[in-house]
Amino acid sequence: MRVIAKSTLVKFWQSGSFADAERPMTEWYNFFLKATWETPQALKADIGTASIIKGGRVVFNIAGNKYRIVVAIDYARQIAWIKFVGTHAQYDKIDVETV
Repeated sequence: MRVIAKSTLVKFWQSGSFADAERPMTEWYNFFLKATWETPQALKADIGTASIIKGGRVVFNIAGNKYRIVVAIDYARQIAWIKFVGTHAQYDKIDVETV
């Protein structure tokens, strides 16, 4: 799976007091690069904690649910676009379907 863009993750963990997010987000990114899912159901079977949302969006809990990553996935082209990276509290303030 191609992930666009790692720089979004890097900007997040380099901003503010989120340095502790670097390792779990890097692990998530590296795992995603190696993954191949043809459907949301296949992704969910592999990552049970992922939340499948309308419009091809998926929410991932990172670092014990301290952080969240929202991606839009095109399963046919094997591309994931990072739409949001933030704390759980920041996530609670967004509309996951339109962010």
